[in-house]
Amino acid sequence: MKFRSTTILTVRRNGLVAMGGDGQVSLGPTVMKGDARKIRRLVDGKVLAGFAGAAADAFALLERFEEKLRDHPANMPRAATELAKEWRTDRALRRLEALIAVADARDTLLISGTGDVIQPDDGILGIGSGGNYALSAARALAENTPMSAEAIVREGLRIASDICVYTNHHITVEELTCET
Repeated sequence: MKFRSTTILTVRRNGLVAMGGDGQVSLGPTVMKGDARKIRRLVDGKVLAGFAGAAADAFALLERFEEKLRDHPANMPRAATELAKEWRTDRALRRLEALIAVADARDTLLISGTGDVIQPDDGILGIGSGGNYALSAARALAENTPMSAEAIVREGLRIASDICVYTNHHITVEELTCET
């Protein structure tokens, strides 16, 4: 059976970065859990990380990413690049199926097992089953409303949960202050 789950959305706006995720975990056509927490604070709360994909794989990757952050303090892009290189070249890691969205005071990044480390131009990033729905909603809200980063994340995830069957309304949001 294939695991499908999660929508993670990150928005950077007005000196804050917010990252949120829904709580649904599905196994095939069955909802197995509705209140999973897919957003984590790493490195003493200075980095937000959200994951989409197989949970065990994501946890293994988050542990390795936190190690990379400790090896490269205050340089999240370098830590992300080192993780992506290791993920792509290591035999065991290559089989892991997950995506990770990370954000700190300066950067928002997508890290994938194909070696991608991508920084969105507009500071808005969506991943997971409902990621494109949430991303579209967040971009429209950011362009056309004065809503805060947290409010955009919540509304973007709510909209995605109304469209994507692998996303639910159990939303968790974490926030950090940005550097200018």
